[in-house]
Amino acid sequence: MLAAARIHVPRAFRPATANSPSAFRQSQRAFLATQAESWTPGKSVHGYTVLEARHIKELELDAIRLKHDKTGAEHLHIARDDSNNVFGVGFATPPENSAGVPHILEHTTLCGSRSYPVRDPFFKMLNRSMATFMNAYTASDYTYYPFSTTNPVDYKNLRNVYMDAAFFPHLRELDFKQEGWRLEHENPTDKTSPIVFKGIVYNEMKGQMADAGYLYWSKVQQYMFPGTTYANNSGGDPASITDLTHEELVHFHKTHYHPSNAKFYTYGNFPLEESLAFINTKLQEFSPITPPVAEKAVKPFDSPRRVALTCPVDPMASPDKQVKMSVSFLTNKATDTFDGFGLRILSDLLTDGHASPMYKALIESNLGSEYSANTGYDSSTFVSSLSIGVQGMKQDNIAQVEETIMKVLQQVKEEGVDPKRIEAIVHQMELGQKHKTSFFGMSLMQGLSSGWFNGCNPVDLLELNKNIERLKSEIAAGPFFQNLISKYLLSNPHKLVFTMTPSPDYGAEVAANETARLMGKTSVLTNADKEAIYEQGQALLKNQEQVEDVSCLPTLKVEDIAKKTKTYALEHSAVNSVPVQWRPTSTNGITYFRGISVIPGLTPELKQYLPLFTDSLTSLGTHKRAMSEIDDDIRLYTGGIRVSPFLSTNHSSIDSTEEGVSFSSYCLDRNQEHMYDLLGSLVRETNFDNVDKLRTLIQGNASALSNSVADSGHTFARTNAGSQLTPAGNASELYGGMTQVQFMNALSQKEDLSEVSQRLKEIAALAIKRSSLRLALTCGEDQIPRNHDITSQFVSRLDASPMGSVPQSAFVPSFKDSFFPLPYGINFTAMCLRGVPYTHEDGAKLQILGSLMSNLYLHREIREKNGAYGGGAGYSPTGGLFSFYSYRDPSPQKTLATYKESVCWVLDRPSFTDQELAEAKLSIFQRMDAPISAAEEGMIVFTEGITDEMRQTRREQLLRVTSEDVKDVASRYLMNQPSSHCILGEKDQK
Repeated sequence: MLAAARIHVPRAFRPATANSPSAFRQSQRAFLATQAESWTPGKSVHGYTVLEARHIKELELDAIRLKHDKTGAEHLHIARDDSNNVFGVGFATPPENSAGVPHILEHTTLCGSRSYPVRDPFFKMLNRSMATFMNAYTASDYTYYPFSTTNPVDYKNLRNVYMDAAFFPHLRELDFKQEGWRLEHENPTDKTSPIVFKGIVYNEMKGQMADAGYLYWSKVQQYMFPGTTYANNSGGDPASITDLTHEELVHFHKTHYHPSNAKFYTYGNFPLEESLAFINTKLQEFSPITPPVAEKAVKPFDSPRRVALTCPVDPMASPDKQVKMSVSFLTNKATDTFDGFGLRILSDLLTDGHASPMYKALIESNLGSEYSANTGYDSSTFVSSLSIGVQGMKQDNIAQVEETIMKVLQQVKEEGVDPKRIEAIVHQMELGQKHKTSFFGMSLMQGLSSGWFNGCNPVDLLELNKNIERLKSEIAAGPFFQNLISKYLLSNPHKLVFTMTPSPDYGAEVAANETARLMGKTSVLTNADKEAIYEQGQALLKNQEQVEDVSCLPTLKVEDIAKKTKTYALEHSAVNSVPVQWRPTSTNGITYFRGISVIPGLTPELKQYLPLFTDSLTSLGTHKRAMSEIDDDIRLYTGGIRVSPFLSTNHSSIDSTEEGVSFSSYCLDRNQEHMYDLLGSLVRETNFDNVDKLRTLIQGNASALSNSVADSGHTFARTNAGSQLTPAGNASELYGGMTQVQFMNALSQKEDLSEVSQRLKEIAALAIKRSSLRLALTCGEDQIPRNHDITSQFVSRLDASPMGSVPQSAFVPSFKDSFFPLPYGINFTAMCLRGVPYTHEDGAKLQILGSLMSNLYLHREIREKNGAYGGGAGYSPTGGLFSFYSYRDPSPQKTLATYKESVCWVLDRPSFTDQELAEAKLSIFQRMDAPISAAEEGMIVFTEGITDEMRQTRREQLLRVTSEDVKDVASRYLMNQPSSHCILGEKDQK
């Protein structure tokens, strides 16, 4: 469940031009032909009136918009021949303050309802379903409850639970206290322990506000939209959350979670009429109301404003380069969709890529290490905004950055935009549209929601080819983008210059504020009040410990899990002695390419440089061409080129790995030669002596890594905890753990980069040789001969020297505990133990064990009782590590003890029931059987060497795991076994 999500239109559903119809398109048209005839405007069906039905050619779908006759609820259905069906119900929830009522209500509605009177039906349904997605999220002015699944029975089950939760929740006070905030003794069973603030959302938002990017974005929004709902934090500011009452929460639900304020979204190939009939039966209980109206339109500034605030110091970054600054402009209303379309493209033209003028002026010049978190076009509000800024800058450069931004805008207005860059963006739209992901329907919903809730016709938002054609006409008629710059940026008095400067006192001030608020509430408590707080704590503990009858919840059964693993027809050949895996399939006219080059014997020092090396290949340019030129061609001819470290654990030994470089791209079939030429030039000719670009890259990477820790601390903690247990764990820490964060920040402070360049050259001499290379291509059957010929040319230009042979020494695991002090006011923890390889029969048992521990014990102890935002256990089937984790955790030492107690809990139980085992298996197969895109078909064979036979064996092992099996592996692998743990947090917890 996400807080204050910012949602933008993904590239994945921007428009396409017509190519020869693929098999998918032919089947899609046949499906749609039966849809369009059935839905004529004015038609009445199951209590709804059809407002319009429109075929969207560029997206190959039919959009049907309806309105519920009795309540006025809106419904958008996207008919498309896609088995991954989506259901969502959302409500306009603009907040009146920053107490977080929309966010806390989002949590509390999922804690039991009229037809499902159990404590947390949402979390329990996670394990009774084969859903491909289940969540809820709170955006700036609306809240959505979506799910997706390919199973018709599952779809109906989840729809029943979601509808009942949204419209008929219990909203019990105890649930509000648990999910939102409460006063409670630090130890609920000890009256002498201090009374403190607790609550899941309270701790979640403490962590969220410690995320420098989120903090910056939320404060810009507050000062950019004064006097409107957007000046409030919909997720909740911890300083205000403790003012929210249960009565206010219940009232907000009554006035906002009503069909008259609702928007329903359905997508896929399940029948619309059945959904309408079901929803109508639920909505008939309601009478229409007039929903509350919030102030969304900000009064435009008479003149530019300046705001300067403080933020936490980042202990990992250079102390003199931690200032954040941006210039923001109020732009168009949501309903001005074409201006919004143009401004989004203008934002890309100004800021996106090495060739963009703002990148050159702000990032390449080293005025800042990377763009500020709010940079870009933001359409998540009723009146949109466009911001440009940097972070990782010096205090002395604030005025220069503002001056540079305005100077670049003036320059672009006068000189115009390179037509080639516009063409590249249009190409990305075309390619992005053809590149269908497995979660197209969910992405579509997220992209439409903000505009829909702010007065746009969502069907208009789908018709993107109209905007493309109009854009071409506008550009042909005059200086289109220059006019946008003049209107919205250069001549706009509603301009905010926002600066955040790190203060060493920031954390202490936040803590002092919390202490003062706590004292303000506890100092007035009578003895009777304190007794009530103690009794409430006992009642909450009793509620959390209660063994519930969950038979009222619908569920799939183990019998609903497919017995056979899904396989894909693969072909294998060699091109100039390089092994190639072919996946011939319908790809909508796209070729997908992936290569892996194994590098044996990299030293630990060079391993730390490997992420920088892979980023260098797409950042430094070559000896012949600047990266800005190459970047333009990448955008003009491909869907991007990605290079990253490659790491794979052997399927039969967790002490054996493959390491190296992975590189991939995709393109329209007509651009295959361009794609391979670009790939070839980057892997052969990158200029590692380009120290100016190298410095820019290092500083940007250091800043991005540091900023990612606050949001993904549990991942960093888990990676570090497992770093000494297996070779892959060790490499993961060097490539992307806290070790890499510290290493990259140390490099960012180096003046002389000659040694860094030399290390990159050493890796280049070892990487991407023919002898160490294997390739995978996914394309249409008719494109295999052409791809074969072009691939042959690509391979022939690579280094033909033999791959070095370095004997691997035996790996000896070691166990350590780590602590990283970070100014978050909240903690992340992890503990890891060694397991077994993929082909070992105990791996399946450990996977089931992790699911049982998370769902039946750790969720209750870490989240419900302890107030952490999340926590659990899991087993990596390919990595071979069993890990525990917690996320935004107020009590890390208590959580570490809980990890160990969970093993005793398993062993002390007489057994697990058939239903508990079934739910654990469903939760695992839910992930295993989730839809994948064509580009990912067969990739597990290519990357991990895991064959269809191995996957089928694993499937059968999972299906037959018993309660005795689970207790056996818990005893042998977890009880009294050596482990490592890691804490990222506020103070030393060792």
